[in-house]
Amino acid sequence: METITPWHHLNALSLRNPLIIKQSRSSSINLSLRNVAMTSPETLLSVSLESSSLNNLSNSFSFGNLNELNSLNLVKAMHAQIIKLSNKGNSDTEMQSLITAYLDFSDFQSAGVVFFVGLAQSYLYWNCFLQDFKSFGGNPDEILEVFGELHRKGVSFDSRILAVILKICANIMNIWLGLEVHACLIKRGFDLDVYLKCALMNFYGRCWNIDSANRVFHEMPDCEALLWNEAILVNLRKERWEEGLKLFGEMQISFLKANSFTIAKVLQACSKLEALDEGKQVHGYVIRFGLESDLLICNSLISMYCKNGNLELARAVFDSMKNRNLSSWNSIISGYAAHGYLNDAWKLFYEMETTNVTPDIITWNCLLSGHFLHGSYQEVLNILLKMQVSGFKPNSSSITSVLQAISELGSLNFGKEIHGYVMRNRLDYDIYVGTSLLDMYVKNDNLCYAQGVFGSLKSKNHFAWNSLISGYSFKGQFEDGVKLLNQMESEGIEPDLVTYNGLVSGYAIWGRIKEALAVIRRIKVAGLIPNVVSWTALISGCSQLGKYKDALEFSIQMQQEGIKPNSATISCLVRACAGLSSLQKSKEIHCLATRNGFMEDVFVTTSLIDTYSKCGSLKNAYEVFQRIQNKTLASWNSMIVGFAIYSLGKEAISLFDEMRELGIQPDAITFTAILSSCKHSGLIDEGWKYFDSMNKDYDIIPTLEHYSCMVDLLGRAGYLDEAWDFIRTMPMVPDATVWGALLGSCRIHENVKLAEIAAKNLFELEPHNSANYVLMMNLYSRLNRWEDVEHIRDMIVDVGVKNRHVWSWIQINQTVHVFSAAGKPHPDEGEIYFELYQLISEMKNLGYVPDTKCVYQNVDEIEKEKVLLAHTEKLAITYGLIKTKTSAPIRVIKNTRICSDCHTAAKYMSLAQNHEIFLKDGIRFHHFRKGKCSCNDFW
Repeated sequence: METITPWHHLNALSLRNPLIIKQSRSSSINLSLRNVAMTSPETLLSVSLESSSLNNLSNSFSFGNLNELNSLNLVKAMHAQIIKLSNKGNSDTEMQSLITAYLDFSDFQSAGVVFFVGLAQSYLYWNCFLQDFKSFGGNPDEILEVFGELHRKGVSFDSRILAVILKICANIMNIWLGLEVHACLIKRGFDLDVYLKCALMNFYGRCWNIDSANRVFHEMPDCEALLWNEAILVNLRKERWEEGLKLFGEMQISFLKANSFTIAKVLQACSKLEALDEGKQVHGYVIRFGLESDLLICNSLISMYCKNGNLELARAVFDSMKNRNLSSWNSIISGYAAHGYLNDAWKLFYEMETTNVTPDIITWNCLLSGHFLHGSYQEVLNILLKMQVSGFKPNSSSITSVLQAISELGSLNFGKEIHGYVMRNRLDYDIYVGTSLLDMYVKNDNLCYAQGVFGSLKSKNHFAWNSLISGYSFKGQFEDGVKLLNQMESEGIEPDLVTYNGLVSGYAIWGRIKEALAVIRRIKVAGLIPNVVSWTALISGCSQLGKYKDALEFSIQMQQEGIKPNSATISCLVRACAGLSSLQKSKEIHCLATRNGFMEDVFVTTSLIDTYSKCGSLKNAYEVFQRIQNKTLASWNSMIVGFAIYSLGKEAISLFDEMRELGIQPDAITFTAILSSCKHSGLIDEGWKYFDSMNKDYDIIPTLEHYSCMVDLLGRAGYLDEAWDFIRTMPMVPDATVWGALLGSCRIHENVKLAEIAAKNLFELEPHNSANYVLMMNLYSRLNRWEDVEHIRDMIVDVGVKNRHVWSWIQINQTVHVFSAAGKPHPDEGEIYFELYQLISEMKNLGYVPDTKCVYQNVDEIEKEKVLLAHTEKLAITYGLIKTKTSAPIRVIKNTRICSDCHTAAKYMSLAQNHEIFLKDGIRFHHFRKGKCSCNDFW
């Protein structure tokens, strides 16, 4: 290899124009290194003698002298003296201090020359030099300018200096100079030097592409361990995880040993790929080569096992470590917190403190993010307070977790306080903090503040745009959302699926299904494919609007386009089945969930319990409930509601007690369910017991819903005066549900006085609810007060109330048969009435007596009996008896409350035909079997 040009030869050079076009910052300095070279030593010495720090310079040069120099002229004078007096190579310490002196006076060109000629032989100094150069305000390009100028003047550099140049080129992304250096290497025969090959791979990996870097590696006939390590690291730095692991495996076949840093990066690749088996193999390699004591490797092993969900092995590595550092503790605490083992994370935290290892901001941030990820949002705020008390100042990562927790809690005021902290501490530069602030305001329904944060963001990522567009959409401000979308495109940012899905969700929620479909078409035009989120948003919107058939049809279209449903899709479809009361469809969705492995999802199973209950199969609901391994409160609540729907109060209470024995605390929804079960079963004492215990034992303040349940319970049992007193002593103003409960009870027990009070309030609160008028007409007709019936009819006309369309339906095989009071007659109507007449005759022989009081028309008894025959639920049940050839239960759905005559008739039908009948009226199910009903006539 060519030798470096001697120091004295360099000083004879006249440095003129740099190789790089950009002018050096040091060119404006009057006395540069070339001036030193052109000035006689005697002149320089006379200048230097003016300073006391250079007295006896020729006899006493030392590192301390350079520190004492207070002008650039004196530094150059000292440099000249070093050149004159030194016959041997100067020490690295002298060269480093000289470089620092030049940097201190911003003579960056001279500092570069000293580095290349006096220090760069020890290539390990290059990174420190680059950092110092930048810290003093130098532009790294100037280093390369000096190199280019020296090269043009004929200075020859060996392979290690050229390797340094390649490293700097890679560091500052100077692509073309790196290519020139590579060409120079080939010409000079340095292309097989292992250090240069490593530098070339690093350069190509950073500045060009990973394939070019790998080509450099494969060009070497015999690769040393150093080159293998570099090849692996270059691929892993570019997140080519599979390629990195493959190279690591090939390296072992070549019987070469990886260094600790490479092994640590390979373990990181195993984490990224969730490659637990490969990680275990690397662990075996570590043990075979006796590297278990290497701190970096052990910490990487802990992190790898944690990220692959194997906390047991992570803890085994942690416990086996003789020496642990802060990173060791942070890795294991982070693992436990990330996987929801929050108590274990805190135990490790306290154990860490007892071993005299002080937690740092990373430790606290691990706890913050872990609690947020697992829904402990309030605890996130408590941890924030604890870390501040401990003397730690929240950083951007801390604030991001806190803002996300605030978004879920809906604590807008506290969010504003955090915003103030962000501004005071200038954390708004962080894009994640900014977008979290934006998202917090969007989720707290404060789009004005969200727009302000958005406008202040210096750089906006996709998340920021998507969050605000989504916020506008969910608020129904579609013009603003579309305008922002257009602005996004005009600024050269391509909308992604998340952008469009925000609009789809917004349109669907607001019932604008056509616009939602238009956005899905726009997604396709943009060259994207609507994903499961797009379709689920559409299905969910239809379900919430009551467009259940549309929801099911969109799910079919989604699958036809090759998109598989996720757990959220299944939950939406199950709710649609509940809305349709379609047991068959519910079973189909259940099978779909099972095939796709969603039966472990608590939201899916809870939705199935609710749907089966509402579709007339309490048995299936209970089977799903029993199979849930880890039952949540929502699961228990859904099952208790299921028992309430079927008037099984004692079973609901038994389930409530079982839940409490397992230590699960009830919430307000639980008490609504248990009180509903009591009211449907006439369990007055139990109802009072649970109502009183809400505040007393569980610190739950009763809501209007709970008061409504109690009024219904008392009223149905005939305690109307007590119900009236209860309403008058309520701590809140009664709403329509409370008055509706009282009115329904008054109709049952024919209490006109209280009924008229309830009706008066209902007519004011719900002037267009036809059900309230019908109840009063029914009550007046039972008492033969036909003038009052006509008065109610006149009110209906005057107010413009539309009578509710009454219908019942039954599914036979795959066909739904609808029986409507005012719609088109059923095609088999003649056969149905013929069978019904015969059935009524048989029922009368068993003791059935038609309850003509249920007819609020002023006609004779014979006509009233004929009117009763036309009730839609009787027709649907009769049709089911005609068409059902098996012993399978008949299931009929009615959209209004069943009348007392139809309830009695259904009991006799089940007895006469020896057939089970399930009849749903509104939200309750009646199970008729052998002449009895599950509600025990308490309805």
